[in-house]
Amino acid sequence: MGIIEDIAFSTKSKDPVEISELMMSYPMLPMLGCQHAYIAGGALMAAIKNDGSKGITNEEIKEVFSRAEKQAIGGYCGLTGVCGITPGIGACFAVLTGSKCGKDEEQRITMEAVTRVSMAITEITGPSCCKAYVRTSLEVAVDYLRERLGINLFLGKDVVCNHSLKHPHGCRETKCPYFL
Repeated sequence: MGIIEDIAFSTKSKDPVEISELMMSYPMLPMLGCQHAYIAGGALMAAIKNDGSKGITNEEIKEVFSRAEKQAIGGYCGLTGVCGITPGIGACFAVLTGSKCGKDEEQRITMEAVTRVSMAITEITGPSCCKAYVRTSLEVAVDYLRERLGINLFLGKDVVCNHSLKHPHGCRETKCPYFL
């Protein structure tokens, strides 16, 4: 978590996928695991912070980490059908909109973001791949940020995964949009 936080707080990039790739390149990061929920949320919020349009601070990034930690629990993707990356992205939208119980449009926007991310992850499942889920969730989140909140983040070049040989359950290979 310390490495993920350090990158989120110090990067100058406005590209959440680029930020996430830097975070995922850390050699000690497991191939699969809930650290990826923090990577997705941290990379998205860091890019928004660096964009400057919403005045995001490191405290708000810490809040996203805190909220994600409450729902990103190892193995629960298979046990409950909820990948921890989904609430990680949801926490970003909740912080950005001020969503909480009893709010109207803020909660709707947040729930729609979570639904879109969950659907996108579902489309590339079998077996699970946290790294693919991070990339896909960020692409979906960036589109929805533009659509609903007018935040226009940059997404750079197409990503080619270099982690396929490390996958403990077997990479989806040509069924994965990031396979080389």
